[in-house]
Amino acid sequence: MNISVSQEMGRVPVTVIHLDGQLDGQTYPELIGRAREVFEAGARDILLDLEKVSYISSAGLVALHTVALLLRGESLPDPEQGWAALKSMDRSRDGGPQQHLKLLNLRSEVVSVLDMVGFTGFFEAFTDLKKAVQAF
Repeated sequence: MNISVSQEMGRVPVTVIHLDGQLDGQTYPELIGRAREVFEAGARDILLDLEKVSYISSAGLVALHTVALLLRGESLPDPEQGWAALKSMDRSRDGGPQQHLKLLNLRSEVVSVLDMVGFTGFFEAFTDLKKAVQAF
């Protein structure tokens, strides 16, 4: 997976993480690692651009959830614990949309996966970069 980062300025600074490839069991640690890097560098609002993500697995969902927890200042699940990490997503889903993590340019394949696991209400998704940035 290729990951690049850019900055946008709205009411607050927004870090845009652009993903290119599949978000799965092989690549999810890369997203978590990059999100930690930008968080440690001061980013508090992240927009994930998934335009070039054609596939997302359960491990990819764990990565999205982990980034959301990171931005909320909560303890992170151990992704190596498999089912336990997935169950922690279940508990978080009831908290409503994420305030500090939003999604951009979702392909239909990714939307289908988010719908299937009930995550469409957990993440706000946008098709327009400016509107997404202003939503923070």
